[in-house]
Amino acid sequence: MKNIQSFHKDRIRVLMLENIHQSAMNVFQQNAYTNVEIRTVAPGDSDLAEAIQSVHLLGIRSRTKISRNILNRAEKLIAVGCFCIGTDQVDLETAARMGIPVFNAPHSNTRSVAEMVIGLSIMLMRSIFPRSLAAHEGRWIKTSSGSNELRGKTMGIVGYGHIGSQVSVLAESMGMRVLYFDIRTRLPMGNAASMESLESLLAVSDIVTLHVPEDPSTINMMNRERLSLMKKDACLINASRGKVVDVTALADILKKGMLRGAAVDVFPTEPSSAEEMLDSPLMGVDRVILTPHIGGATIEAQENIGVEVATKLVYFSDFGSTEGAVNFPNVNLKHNKEANRFLHIHENRPGLLKAINAIVASHNINVMGQYLETRKDIGYVVLDIAPLKTEARAKALRRELEKVEGTIRTRVLY
Repeated sequence: MKNIQSFHKDRIRVLMLENIHQSAMNVFQQNAYTNVEIRTVAPGDSDLAEAIQSVHLLGIRSRTKISRNILNRAEKLIAVGCFCIGTDQVDLETAARMGIPVFNAPHSNTRSVAEMVIGLSIMLMRSIFPRSLAAHEGRWIKTSSGSNELRGKTMGIVGYGHIGSQVSVLAESMGMRVLYFDIRTRLPMGNAASMESLESLLAVSDIVTLHVPEDPSTINMMNRERLSLMKKDACLINASRGKVVDVTALADILKKGMLRGAAVDVFPTEPSSAEEMLDSPLMGVDRVILTPHIGGATIEAQENIGVEVATKLVYFSDFGSTEGAVNFPNVNLKHNKEANRFLHIHENRPGLLKAINAIVASHNINVMGQYLETRKDIGYVVLDIAPLKTEARAKALRRELEKVEGTIRTRVLY
């Protein structure tokens, strides 16, 4: 079969920012992508706007902001990979309207975050940090007062998804009783028990750990009223999203001695670089462990994230697969060696598929496979057709598909 492509791999430019793990580069190299640039920093808006004009595949982490203005400069961009869990740094709706799927790595750092939660639980229940600071100052606080084992205590998990359920398994292996609350029905791991309400969980848990996304329903979910429902000797851990906790209320409650302690890894407003200083009402508050958003920052997690996101970008570029895209119809496709493949991204409106099929029929082309998925205002058609004998025929077909009213973007893969 003749190799018909709208764009060959050696011309596809990949830009990866913010010191993404080498494992991502390995994935691109293994799949014959040779035009890959790596930058260790998150560029400012003006530098990014200039750099992105010639980029086809973009890899970022949490500090790079992909706004509408940046996307409007990205004339050649076909996909964005967020090498992290969150995608808040990307204007997802604008990207979708431009036919640009955005991928992330929602599960690759699950174990790292779960292990850190258990570690923080031990530190809090044993009052390790205050005693460590005292020892650094020469003070010798050798006492069992305010120090407890995890075994026999109750772990309350708010949000029982991939991370929450991993915490559940680890906590139970430490001999803890595990309770959880989730707005969705979740199958418990081990002997964990579901609670009917968040309030009932807060009232009986020795440690409350949060693992929820940031959305209108979770912003300030842990407000002064809910924090006051917790046991006086309980601890709170937040390794989810900064805006989930009212940190001003938490600081006030801790100062009044109404909680044993807290560990916070995420903040409502975080420094954009190592040069910028953190500003939080929790700073200087006794019995609080503060960490700089490092729950998933392990070598193993970053390596896994590099492989996961780079693979998603390659699969989209090579096959049109959008499985795992957060803003786009999800289609999982393998390579079809017996066909030529066309992609058609369009507004989700009636009659588009009929118009596409009419064009294919007018060229007397046999359809070998057709896949259609929609999401909100976006429709995505993957069309496998009998091999075309010339590149001219492929270009002619693509030109006609581009003229269909409502078309956002078309591509010829092979």
